Amino acid sequence: VQLQASGGGLVQAGDSLRLSCAASGRTFSRYATGWFRQAPGKEREFVAAVSWSGGIRYAESVKGRFTISRDNAKNTVSLQMPSLKPEDTAVYYCAASTIMSDDGRPYFGWGQGTLVTVSS
Repeated sequence: VQLQASGGGLVQAGDSLRLSCAASGRTFSRYATGWFRQAPGKEREFVAAVSWSGGIRYAESVKGRFTISRDNAKNTVSLQMPSLKPEDTAVYYCAASTIMSDDGRPYFGWGQGTLVTVSS
């Protein structure tokens, strides 16, 4: 399975973006999918994940604000990001895993990320 994130851009604080993660491979629906982000000069951090059965987990920093969803028929996972803040600025990546985790190590299929820049 190989995944590719898209949908990033330059927005102002308070704006919204919807990121998409497109997967290749017919077994995508069997895996959990996670969103991670890496801000300039910082380590990669967990954002959200959705299991193959629809279970969801969020980082505390985005809980109640971001929404993750998956469409197995379309092999896609989306991340809706309303009310963006400058601290959300980062490259966002998606990846797959056999388990839903906020640790990036079990994940695979990392593609090129998509840059989200939020200006104040």
